[in-house]
Amino acid sequence: MIEIKKVISEQDVVDVAALAREIWTTHYVPIIGQAQVDYMLKKFQSFAVIMQQLQEGYEYYLADSSGYLAVVSDSAASSLMISKIYVKSGLRGQGIGRRMLDFAESLCRERELTILWLTVNKHNADSIAWYERMGFVNAGALVQDIGCGFVMDDFKMVKTLCC
Repeated sequence: MIEIKKVISEQDVVDVAALAREIWTTHYVPIIGQAQVDYMLKKFQSFAVIMQQLQEGYEYYLADSSGYLAVVSDSAASSLMISKIYVKSGLRGQGIGRRMLDFAESLCRERELTILWLTVNKHNADSIAWYERMGFVNAGALVQDIGCGFVMDDFKMVKTLCC
């Protein structure tokens, strides 16, 4: 069984950043290209940025050395955003993503939040299909300018949880 542990040490953050580089390079280069992957890793998944995010209320979790998850609670909106949920390419289809999603849903319920949401690249068809199988619905398109001529061209996916 995959153990999910909260990222608390600097070594944990080093491990997350290394996983991000491996996973993003493998998965996203064919979708958005190497230049945007490099830019997004530096802007969103570098050691320094992850350390800053932890100070700002992001919670990161490692699923052994198989993947990682990041969430942000918003009590006012009764929601939990899944900021990141990634599994190494060779380990997909083994239930690791499902285990991390179940963990995020448990966090939602523990915090008495009812909405779980995330964004996913519009061209990431396999992930979109997986989220739909997991009970998420497409709540519409989001295009966000992230600088240097790049945009995140995503769908917002939402899952409403009951008690």
